[in-house]
Amino acid sequence: MICDDPDAPSGTWTHWVLYNIPSNVKNIAEGKTPQGATFGKNSWDKISYNGPNPPSGTHHYHFTLYALDASLALPSGLTSDQLQQAMKDHILGKADMIGTFTKE
Repeated sequence: MICDDPDAPSGTWTHWVLYNIPSNVKNIAEGKTPQGATFGKNSWDKISYNGPNPPSGTHHYHFTLYALDASLALPSGLTSDQLQQAMKDHILGKADMIGTFTKE
């Protein structure tokens, strides 16, 4: 799963990279990480989730979940680009949810 903000002033900003999510996970509770999942690196250069806090205006936050044809042995700390490269030939499908956040 990758959460990013394409409306960021400096270009797409990654808030969360999470992979190796077990296939039996049906939801992810706030503040929790599914057991067995692996964190990647966000645009703050941190291996964590950082929520929305746009400098101004309304931003669109894309949560993209990928279904793969195989479990990939990947180390923690991959960036969004590295993860997308590693899984490019294994994507069976994807789902995208977009939420907005407005800073007044």
